[in-house]
Parts: sequence; C-alpha cells; structure tokens
Amino acid sequence: MTACSNAILKIENLQVSVANAAQTPVVRGLSYTLEKGKVLAVVGESGCGKSLHALSILRILPPGVQITGGHIIYGEKDILQLPAEELRQLRGHKIAMVFQDPMTSLNPIRTIGKQLTETILAHQKCSKLRAQARAIRLLKKVGIPDARKRMKEYPFQFSGGQRQRIMIAMALCLNPDILIADEPTTALDVTIQAQILELIKKLQMQRDMSAVFITHNLAIVSNVADEVLVLYGGYCMEKARCSELFAHPLHPYTKGLLGSLLSLSGEKPQRLPAIEGYPPAPGTPEKGCPFAPRCPQAMEKCFAQLPPLSEQAGHQVRCWLQEKNA
Repeated sequence: MTACSNAILKIENLQVSVANAAQTPVVRGLSYTLEKGKVLAVVGESGCGKSLHALSILRILPPGVQITGGHIIYGEKDILQLPAEELRQLRGHKIAMVFQDPMTSLNPIRTIGKQLTETILAHQKCSKLRAQARAIRLLKKVGIPDARKRMKEYPFQFSGGQRQRIMIAMALCLNPDILIADEPTTALDVTIQAQILELIKKLQMQRDMSAVFITHNLAIVSNVADEVLVLYGGYCMEKARCSELFAHPLHPYTKGLLGSLLSLSGEKPQRLPAIEGYPPAPGTPEKGCPFAPRCPQAMEKCFAQLPPLSEQAGHQVRCWLQEKNA
C-alpha cells in the first residue's frame, strides 16, 4: 500500500470470515489509507462486505463473524491488538459510527437527552449539567428545533430524518477524529437524504474530520467523497479520486454501477439499466475474478485467475482488461 504521511487510518490486507468449518471469507485482502480531513466512500451492492469492513474497524462484528487476518492501524497502534479498556476509549472518542438504521439504533424506552448525555459522561469527566448543555448544543448543531424541550422526548416522537440527525449528534459528541457513516440515508426520502448528506459534509469540514462513507448508491457519492473505493465479492475492484472515477471508470463493474444511474438530462429510458445477474454468495470459490460471471467483457483468463490490484492511470484497478497483455 502506498505510504502517506497524512494518513490517520490504515487498513492492511484485512480478512473477515464467517466462523464456520470452511472459514467463509466475506472481506478479502482489503487495504486502503484514509487521509486526515478527507472522505473515502466505500460503494458496492449489498453483500459485498462494506458494512462488515466498517464494523471491523471498531471490532463490533456480529456473532459468528470474525477478523481472520490483517491490520487496522490508527495512529501508531493496531486496533486489532488493543486490550478491551483501550478499545472502549477508542470507540466514540476517536472513531465514531453512524449506524445504518436510525429506527432501531436508538433505545426506544430512554429519552434522547439521556442517550446523548450518557455517551458524554462515559468518556469525559464533567458534571451532568455540562453534559446536558453540550447535548443541547449538538442537537441545535444538527438542526433539531426546540432542542432543550426535545431532550425529554423519546425516539418515536421524532421523524426518520430527525432520528438520523440525532444519531449524527451522538457520533460527534466526543469530537472524534474519524466518522464512519454506514448507509446514513437508508429509508429516507430524497429530500431528507440531501439534507443529511449536506449536514455530514458540513460538519466534517468544520471539524476537519476524516470520514468513511458507506453506501450502495453511487449517485450520492459525487458531492461527498474525495476518493471512492468500489467493493465486490469482498475485494477492492477499483479505487480512485472521486472526480476521476466518475469521468474515467476502468472496471466493468464500476461502469455498470454508473450506467445504472438515471440521468436528469436526456431522454428517459423505458427500462432502468441494470447489471445482469447477482453478486456472488459468501463462500463462492476464489478462483478467477468474482465479477467474471456477470461481466460482458469477460475473457477465459478472468474465470481462471484472480487479477491483481494494479495502478492504472491514477486508479487502483483489479481487472485483466487493464493489463497490457489482455
């Protein structure tokens, strides 16, 4: 992986597997560097390993899934080697996460105020009054009106967009260095999606945070990310600066994802373009390129041998078509 003096997080050859007899891999040899103050978007279809890779960073994988190799370096320390107490201090304080579903991520029987203040009190030495004042400021910052009054309300009294804003406030309450946003616009209408994305980008820039933005929707990435990493079958298939990837995609999978987006200009197609076939199920044999069965340009070599991740015109790309001897 390319060295970077401004790196705040390095993931090196991360392997995540389902803990069964076959140790079924779901994230395979993932490596990248996140720079300070930058936003990396990790995109791909459901089941490609996006969320599991993010949960690995905080070591909060679900039962039956485990990290089987690699390193996750924050500062000078490998998160995978941290003892429990150091890991607890890292979570929320240095690296925070906005989870995928705001409807279920908040405790339904506790007020919003209690859920915000308990996070602050767990990590910082301050009075309950100061923690409450900080929570009110955060709610105002993320656009919740009548913040002082609404501290006493429960999650069901807020809309889906407001709950997502509360989740963002909770993630930011300890001024983390890195924010991980896992599908933060899921189940929200397009207007609220735009507001949430604008809010995340604004807060990220104001605080000079780094962020990992996880989504299956390439359409929302262009205004948020500095770099884009495309995952498929647990592998990094392509990685490039956002503007470069949208202008000159190299991998057939990336081209398929971009081709599936509806254009606001031009004639409306009778049928929405789509990539034929289905993503590989976990445990699919690793022989060959995982995208080969769906690739319209696949060659015999694609089914026989996994292409390496190589540098091509400012990209990292895993595709035999980009090799000189293709």
